[in-house]
Amino acid sequence: MSSVLVIGAGPAGLAAAVAARDAGARVTLLDSGDGLGGQYWRHLPPQRPSRREARLHHGWSAFERLQGRVRGDDGIEVLTEAQVWAIETAAAARSAGGPAIAARVLIGPSDAAGRESRRLTADAVVLAPGAHDRTLPFPGWHLPGVFSAGAAQALAKGERIAVGRKAVVAGAGPFLLPVAQSLTSAGTDVIGVYEASRLPTLARGWLPHPQRLLRTAHKGLELAGYAAHHLARRVPYRLGRAVVEARGDGRVEEVVTARLDADWAPIPGTERTVAVDAVCVSHGFTPRLELPIAAGCAIGPDRFVLVDADQRTSVGGVYAAGEITGIGGVDAALVEGRIAGRRAAGGEAPRADLRLRRATTDLARRIETAHGIRSGWTSWLRGDTVVCRCEEVPYGRLRAAAAATEQTALRSLKLTTRAGLGICQARMCGRTVEELTGADPSRSATDTSDRRPLAAPIRLGDLAELATPPNGDSA
Repeated sequence: MSSVLVIGAGPAGLAAAVAARDAGARVTLLDSGDGLGGQYWRHLPPQRPSRREARLHHGWSAFERLQGRVRGDDGIEVLTEAQVWAIETAAAARSAGGPAIAARVLIGPSDAAGRESRRLTADAVVLAPGAHDRTLPFPGWHLPGVFSAGAAQALAKGERIAVGRKAVVAGAGPFLLPVAQSLTSAGTDVIGVYEASRLPTLARGWLPHPQRLLRTAHKGLELAGYAAHHLARRVPYRLGRAVVEARGDGRVEEVVTARLDADWAPIPGTERTVAVDAVCVSHGFTPRLELPIAAGCAIGPDRFVLVDADQRTSVGGVYAAGEITGIGGVDAALVEGRIAGRRAAGGEAPRADLRLRRATTDLARRIETAHGIRSGWTSWLRGDTVVCRCEEVPYGRLRAAAAATEQTALRSLKLTTRAGLGICQARMCGRTVEELTGADPSRSATDTSDRRPLAAPIRLGDLAELATPPNGDSA
């Protein structure tokens, strides 16, 4: 019986685990969180369940079905609070006479001492670590009360915590709509949703070849549901407008919004000041590429993992699914997970899934065309605008260091300014630092904010304990 290791228990990972098991493999499913569902199905803890949890989520019945399968099948081992910090290449693993893939894992609460160290091996691995918010900096974004939209939604869905009494949601992309709905459901008064893209740009992304959208027609029903919710709560939705500054004494008290041109540069004279105590911002998502890069997977010029029609990466035995291959939403994650899981277990993917994958790939391209970041956003920055919040590096210092050293190499600029060296390890600011300094990761496979010797921060004590022979566990 073949063995499959699935890393990530969001929609893609859950679907991959079930599909691999259905194809006859023995499966180990890992997730760094304390439960299943990932960011998409982030739900209340079992100690405080909701009587009507389904009202908080789209596709809740799908999650319950997948969770029931993985929890109730003796052929699937589920490990939560399991942080994968390194992956051994196929060649290294085979040299020891074992299966093709090996992953180093620490099991236990994040950053706790004494976590259990395991080395898990498998014949194939499915990488489904997901993505995190990308938030473009603006003056005042480091103030308390400014949240990434994903963090605000996680608090609303996972803890029923309202991030503020009066909030605005801003940025770009369809994700702004469910975030606003989650906030209002938690009791926040959302006084505006600001989409940076203008109507002509949205039309270029969504209108061509409308017949192709029929394959994902249920997304229209979701959109109608969001629209009905916003109308009922009287939440304004503004196109071509952005939050360009947050102000306050010790925390956010007001924001400045402005109309944007087609390149997202603010148009002078269109500024408006709005009193709020919370700002929730998202400009799309950044795929979590640390593990794919550690495994040696090829990354495309669009900074996503390259896969073929079977979700196979450039590394033998390694498959990828979900947001690390392109931001296409939950339907893309589910179908890619099913394909990857079956192929990793040696099975064949159903033709219906292959057709659906083509439809969700088209949807991902439309989202990027309609809502992708435009270059003019940098004009709303000032010299004192914090770019790296962990290390409090302002935009002016970053640009001055690049000019003084005549350097655009990312590693050099990080060491000079400390931008990207904080606790988040450049997850929040890495792509922004690259863009603002003219760093070009395509020139060097190692000079990128996504590449790290260790895929996740771990204690030195945990590394020291590896001097003893590791467990030879198999997935």
